[in-house]
Amino acid sequence: MNNPLQSDIFWGKYAPLSTLAGAFLLILASSRLAFAILCGGALLWVYCLTALVYYSCWKFLPKKGKIIILLFLSTLICNLYLLLISLLNPLLAAGSWFFLVFIPPCCIGSDRFERLNALDIRECLPRVFLEAGCLGLLIIAISLIREPLGMGSLSFPGGIWGITEVFNPEEDGEGFFPIRLLSVSAGGLLILGFVVAVFRFFRNQKSIPENDL
Repeated sequence: MNNPLQSDIFWGKYAPLSTLAGAFLLILASSRLAFAILCGGALLWVYCLTALVYYSCWKFLPKKGKIIILLFLSTLICNLYLLLISLLNPLLAAGSWFFLVFIPPCCIGSDRFERLNALDIRECLPRVFLEAGCLGLLIIAISLIREPLGMGSLSFPGGIWGITEVFNPEEDGEGFFPIRLLSVSAGGLLILGFVVAVFRFFRNQKSIPENDL
């Protein structure tokens, strides 16, 4: 069997680092820890609510065009999350909407939603939650490397400017260019490539077959 619902959530062939699902989120949202935390919450919100609503209404959906309905539903739920964030922290929402819009395509790209109609929601929802949480934790882990090394700071959501920095870089120091490079998209690609290489090395050490369950 190669059911993605039975695949290991981290080491399995359907894991985020195996399929590189949400690679754009791993690059864009990991530039700052505040963005990564916001994106992690959005992933849990969109994945879980989309699974609940889709599972409750799938019997009433047409046989054709379900993927379009799923995209519309996940986009609506993502916009609700963005609306709530804009009410609580409008500056942070304004600075993060450009990568949050990629969450619905990432959501419908998961094979787990295709099997909701054949499974009990009590079985599927925890797997959807774990998939979203795994991707969110990966984004946060990469941001903990990129922001301190690339910008010399560590940020959290909040404050009058939308982001609160725990410590700031030196005012008169430009920093070493290859380190500063980590704060931009090219640096995100470098970090992602290194993380994927390490992941696949340890995955091969675990000797998981291609049809792992």
